[in-house]
Amino acid sequence: MTYEAVDAAAGLSKGVLLDESDGAPHFALRRFVLDPGAEVPRHTNAVEHEQYVLSGEYTVGIDDTEHTVTAGDALLIPAGVVHWYRNESDEPGAFLCAVPNGDDTIELVEE
Repeated sequence: MTYEAVDAAAGLSKGVLLDESDGAPHFALRRFVLDPGAEVPRHTNAVEHEQYVLSGEYTVGIDDTEHTVTAGDALLIPAGVVHWYRNESDEPGAFLCAVPNGDDTIELVEE
């Protein structure tokens, strides 16, 4: 799988496991890696995100609630809800993210 940097956040990379190009009619499954020290700014997405943590320990903010996540944790991030990520550890964090096929527009949110 090929990983590419995510424009909205330095230190976050994405690889696509399955999507429409593989014949998946409804959902895409992606794998993200959050580098040590990386932060993803507050943003919203056009579609919901279901996430499963594969490795590492990092913080995910959803609305005004912070969640410290580790391998085996799962999160639902509803469409349009402000969220962000912060990896304060010395190890990368990795997670799977399933989203409906189609437009997954990212909109940064001013603090």
